Amino acid sequence: MSDTENTSNNLTFEQVLEARLSRRHLLKGGFYLMAASVLGTGLSGCDASEKSAVSVATQDLALAFKPVAKSVADALSIPEGYTATVLLATGDPIKTGVTAYKNDGTDHDFNNRAGDHHDGLFYFGLNAAGNGWDASNAQQGLLCINHEVAEDLGFMHPTGATDYGKDSTNDRPMQEVDKEVAAHGVTVVAVTKTTTGYRLSPENPLNRRITGETLFELDGIAAGHDAMKTAFSPNGQQTRGTINNCANGYTPWGTYLTCEENWAGYFYRREDDSARTAKELTGFKRYGIKGDTSGRYNWARAGANDTTDLYRRWNAGATGATATEDFRNVANTFGWVVEIDPFKAEATPKKRTSLGRFAHEGAWPAPVSVGKPVVFYMGDDSRNEYIYKYVSDALWSEQDANGGMAAGDKYLNAGKLYVAQFNPDGTGTWLWLAMDNKAISDYANYTFSDAADVVINTRIAADAVGATKMDRPEWGAVNPLNGEVYMTLTNNVSDKDGRGATTPLDAANPRYYSSIKAGKSVAGNVNGHIIRWREAGNDHTTTQFQWDVYLFGAPASDDAHVNVSRLTADNDFSSPDGLWFSEAVPGLLWVQTDDAYYTDTTNCMMLAAIPGQVGDGKLSTLTNKAVTTNNGNDQDMNTHAGKQPGDNLRRFLVGPKDCEITGITETPDGKALFVNIQHPGENSSETWATDSKMTSHWPDGGTARPRSATVVITRNDGGKIAV
Repeated sequence: MSDTENTSNNLTFEQVLEARLSRRHLLKGGFYLMAASVLGTGLSGCDASEKSAVSVATQDLALAFKPVAKSVADALSIPEGYTATVLLATGDPIKTGVTAYKNDGTDHDFNNRAGDHHDGLFYFGLNAAGNGWDASNAQQGLLCINHEVAEDLGFMHPTGATDYGKDSTNDRPMQEVDKEVAAHGVTVVAVTKTTTGYRLSPENPLNRRITGETLFELDGIAAGHDAMKTAFSPNGQQTRGTINNCANGYTPWGTYLTCEENWAGYFYRREDDSARTAKELTGFKRYGIKGDTSGRYNWARAGANDTTDLYRRWNAGATGATATEDFRNVANTFGWVVEIDPFKAEATPKKRTSLGRFAHEGAWPAPVSVGKPVVFYMGDDSRNEYIYKYVSDALWSEQDANGGMAAGDKYLNAGKLYVAQFNPDGTGTWLWLAMDNKAISDYANYTFSDAADVVINTRIAADAVGATKMDRPEWGAVNPLNGEVYMTLTNNVSDKDGRGATTPLDAANPRYYSSIKAGKSVAGNVNGHIIRWREAGNDHTTTQFQWDVYLFGAPASDDAHVNVSRLTADNDFSSPDGLWFSEAVPGLLWVQTDDAYYTDTTNCMMLAAIPGQVGDGKLSTLTNKAVTTNNGNDQDMNTHAGKQPGDNLRRFLVGPKDCEITGITETPDGKALFVNIQHPGENSSETWATDSKMTSHWPDGGTARPRSATVVITRNDGGKIAV
């Protein structure tokens, strides 16, 4: 979760005076009709007043496992008949000749080891030559794994880290900083199926780390702009490092997307604000780059004799005469969607600036269709932030499949960036973020200079056009059967700027209620929900859509005004985060949680679901039934709720103590599921190094320090997962 909050005065749903409507046009050709032909679904475009088709495949699909019970044990729980194996944990070697991780803080070569805080991941099947993507190969592939942060409790150091709090003036040892920087980023590692299951292939030459020190090219609209220039790259075309790599995505041309989320807090900027322009200060405030902080890790305060700028580059202060003599602009080179070619170890990764700069949770592609633009959906994971869509200028050609970074240059460097506005009547509009939009060019609170300024300050541009503030947009997923888009809204709880406090309720963020955890009361949208929408005419490039709320998180024991989806002990959850549709089992949806408000009852979890469709709350029409939720503060709010899930939602997995369940991918045959278990033991005492107050010892057990890890889950009878 980001430390920043959107305090703009944007309109909420109930303040939107005119809902924009659009007829749905028949989509001729492309993915949807192709899918209908292959699956026998009869899927087609439909009018806004018509019921959308539900495929025969979805209707026949059923979950085939016994739900896992809630648990607070320091263990990984999965259904009967399944096996979970730890594949790669923090510090494990990814290359031959690297010693086993001692897990006592004395290992330093994280450029050859798995990073920390495993998050988003994706499986790319390898072709026969071992140098390209074979989307059907379940026997051998590459896993790309995000590493969001380095453990804040300092488990990777012998006795914890040197004090690096925001008020600290302590210098950090360079060795500590080097290790933490290298623990961020991405791991690319080969895996092979054997007679006993999947194993790492450390001998594969494609195995590598992309870290907080790696060289990156800046591409797209903002590349070369004055605001991107630094002492390292005076022409504004390069930067070093990727950090806070949270959720992810992949491209139809076989590359991996990793997304920079809560990057703003990494930068040191202890300077008098008079040294910066009014526009710079506006940007700093909107993105949470404060003038009185040392940065999350205090990396800038290491290496007094540094002659390489490896440490000084984390200082975003104006210390030189011009931008090319210091790193005043360095924060502008973070907050992007990053493209990596997993099949070319020598290829320089690229930050794709045309997709906007914010706390990127991920970037999820819509199914491609020949002759149509390529579309990606994105969420900005902070309270009261927005949902975005990118539509390429270039039209998709099958010749670009396996096109690598050259295809990325074609589709990701030029396009239209939109932000979502959700209307109270269940319709929505994508608002264009461009200088041609007068709401941006005439915005009174910030003077945009050009197109690059718009993508560098995407949040401010979204404020200008009146986008809808959402309850922490996190992971998204596109249903391969009908093209509908889902996005988790994790929660919005705050005593000052949360939902129902200074942020008014609206139709798509409709709940304000109190919940008790450990004897303390919290209020707002405590347990979160999942929103979904269908683009007009099933065309992902359109600017109109229809939406409803698929699921409301809640304890099963809560009253109906909170437990709107009527969850039971077998499927109740809180704070949805990870979200992913299976390709091997079309129609199967996975939901993961990152929770702090139900963890006195259960650790974080993963659920399997068979969702319906937008509008299924009233099966006879697409005009959704308005469901009133009593918000506990005498303010009722109408919303558009999907059909209650019943047995089509079941708990599949519960993680160890203090973990987050995040990141999921599968082999193409659907018989192996890869899942990340992040930061077990996160609530350990900060004095754990001396008094052993660790809350978790997973996955190694005993008295071991906890580690994040990727696990692989298989069914004992060799069948597909969950069904």
